[in-house]
Amino acid sequence: MKDQATLFKSLLGSLCALTLAALLQTCATTPDSNPPVSEINPNATALEPMASTAVEQIPIEYGSFTREQLYSAIISELGAQRGEVGEAGEAYFDLALETQDLGIIRRAIQFASVNNDVNALLQLGLLWTEVQPGTLQPHLMLSYQFLQTGNFDQALSHMARIIELGGEIDFSALAARTGQLNSAARADLIENLQQLTREFAEQTSIRIALTQLLAQNGEYVSALDELEILLRQVDSTPNLILLQAQILQRMQDMQSARQVLARGLKSYPQDRELRMSYARLLIQAEALADARIQYGIILEQDPEDWDTLFSLGLLSLEIDDPDSAEIHFKRLAQVEQRADEANYYLGYTYDQLDRSQEAINHYRQVRIGTDNFLPAQQQATRLSIAKGELDSAHTHLSRLSRGQPRLEILFNTIESGVLIQNGYPVEASALLNRALNKYPNETELLFARVLLTDSLGDRDASEQDLRLIIRMKPDDARALNHLGYMLADQTTRFDEALELLQRAIAISPDDPAIIDSLGWVQYKLGRYQEALANLQRAFAVFPDHEVASHVGEVLWMMGRQEEATRVWLDALDARPDSELISEVLERFQPDL
Repeated sequence: MKDQATLFKSLLGSLCALTLAALLQTCATTPDSNPPVSEINPNATALEPMASTAVEQIPIEYGSFTREQLYSAIISELGAQRGEVGEAGEAYFDLALETQDLGIIRRAIQFASVNNDVNALLQLGLLWTEVQPGTLQPHLMLSYQFLQTGNFDQALSHMARIIELGGEIDFSALAARTGQLNSAARADLIENLQQLTREFAEQTSIRIALTQLLAQNGEYVSALDELEILLRQVDSTPNLILLQAQILQRMQDMQSARQVLARGLKSYPQDRELRMSYARLLIQAEALADARIQYGIILEQDPEDWDTLFSLGLLSLEIDDPDSAEIHFKRLAQVEQRADEANYYLGYTYDQLDRSQEAINHYRQVRIGTDNFLPAQQQATRLSIAKGELDSAHTHLSRLSRGQPRLEILFNTIESGVLIQNGYPVEASALLNRALNKYPNETELLFARVLLTDSLGDRDASEQDLRLIIRMKPDDARALNHLGYMLADQTTRFDEALELLQRAIAISPDDPAIIDSLGWVQYKLGRYQEALANLQRAFAVFPDHEVASHVGEVLWMMGRQEEATRVWLDALDARPDSELISEVLERFQPDL
């Protein structure tokens, strides 16, 4: 083939000297060519020629390519250098099928990888197994691709072939992708894996994968049995301990899972994942002090494990140790790790310690755009107004919201609500009126003013604003519910209330507040059976003391006084300061 080689080099030289080395390497084949596994990377992101021995030192035998095939290869390489990798991939794919040359096949695989052409990768991989039936690399590539595409039976077949050829592969990659399979499909894989454990008893990863699939299928006892067989063959490892504990957790045997992890930590005290899993199980068991000890050990092993430090702070708050929480969160804030969360919880910690100014300072350091920003500003506002520092609270919120109308509106609703709660109705009214002058007909501000007029007992003003909201937003379920309940509870306009609440329930059929309101107006209309059904449905979702007062009252009027009394007393146990329950008991059971 000397003439073709000469022509090949001549064409390359005239078109692009840079393409020469790549294409020579691509088309070069030697009888014993068997590239390292690392060269066949299904996730390749660069079009680098396959590694080979130096062209200058080892004679090259060229395949029997036609002039057209050589020209196609040259044009494809030049196109790839110009960024036309899609076209180059298609051309090389066709060349691989035509020539069945190993170098061309491998180059086509590189292009298919870059183009993410899964179909081409699968066809080329199968072609490679035909050209080199005793080679590991194509089976490695095919097992990966079949796993990616969810064709697990095919993947398993090629994984088994790798072992037959003397290679190694981790079968846990299979189990990592079968979580969404239906039980029947997974059962087929389990059967295949069971067969492989008999054929390749020394391959531990097969039995691990079998254990995982059995657990995925809910066959927990069988999974533990397989794991026990494996542990008789090999020494325990942290991963096997974790697997055993996870299966026990799925069986809801939390005590055994904790015991397995505790024993595992005696053998592997430095393993972070084992200790973290143990700590989490302790938290589930509400053994918070013990969990904090485990997190403390993890932090000792890695003092810059900021997530663990944050968890220690939260646990300290949970076990009512604000002094320790302060230390942990302060350190996080100082090193600017999870600083916004740390400042939020420092604010909470100081609030619990009645150090309100420090709490305000840290709440205000939580930055805009973070999860705790709005709760932090709300708490800072609450504390400032509780101290009588109304101007400070307003100035801070105004500065934060300057130039951001939506945020300004939201802050006005927050500030007005806090003012109302702290007995400043005049200031709240002035704030909302100024805001509505700036943003007329803004429904959030109107609703905030409804809450103000409700607190003042001005039903006419509340109804006027609610009607305005409903005219602007006929599908505002919150306004429909609020007005409907107000009319049902404070007037005799029950039919009008029912119409409003039916509109609200059509918009939000699962809202327990609306279901409660609907049940209440049905009670006022004397439709006790319908009322009780709705009120009990609302109470099941939202066991609030107000809903409890309604349920009890309907039961009483239906002649079920003993049940009614039990509902009220249970609600009073849960909420001893409930004026609603006290009032309804005074009306119906004054002796109690």
